[in-house]
Amino acid sequence: MNVLIFGATGMVGQGVLRECLRDRGVSLVKTIGRTATGITNPKLQEIVRKDLWNYRDIEPEFTNLDACFFCLGVTSAGVSEPDYERVTYAIPLAAAQTLSRLNPQMTFIYVSGAGADSSEKGHIMWARIKGKAENALQRLPFKAVYSFRPGFIQPLHGIQSRTAAYRIFYNLTGSLLPLLRRAFPTYVLTTETIGRAMLQAVRTGAPKPVLESKDINALVR
Repeated sequence: MNVLIFGATGMVGQGVLRECLRDRGVSLVKTIGRTATGITNPKLQEIVRKDLWNYRDIEPEFTNLDACFFCLGVTSAGVSEPDYERVTYAIPLAAAQTLSRLNPQMTFIYVSGAGADSSEKGHIMWARIKGKAENALQRLPFKAVYSFRPGFIQPLHGIQSRTAAYRIFYNLTGSLLPLLRRAFPTYVLTTETIGRAMLQAVRTGAPKPVLESKDINALVR
């Protein structure tokens, strides 16, 4: 399996990258983002670029791929709606439109969020835009498109969020998350579970296009 990961330096992306590199069924892992991951691995090829809205100049890098795991995202706190939409909607759509043309047999997985608004009409800005992105991706001619909607995520294996507010949150609640996982095992995810679930969805498919935390957990049980 050849996979492409967007946002491999973020918290979720780091977990997905780790699981892809560890998986014997994955032959090639390409990452694309504004910064390098800092990881050296014979499976890994990195594309570092500032422009994530236009891929015409690197289309040869986007061929012969079986899956794309789109983990790139930003917090909506303090961000205007146009700026949030430019990252959360415009970047995944630009990438997916190119990838669907070059790899129609690809499985595309988009990391959305619990509470995303599929109606696109709600009052919560981030949820509305996430829902808009989910809907637009579903219309593209891929083999399959899945939107993962994680809620609480426990970072494992030394992984940390690049967002300062999230790091503070995880530092304050780090000891509680394992307890929450034990109390609510279907609703609290780990970075490891998300990565393994994505690979499983590519291999065997998933029961529905939009997967909440309990559905993601079920993929790896």
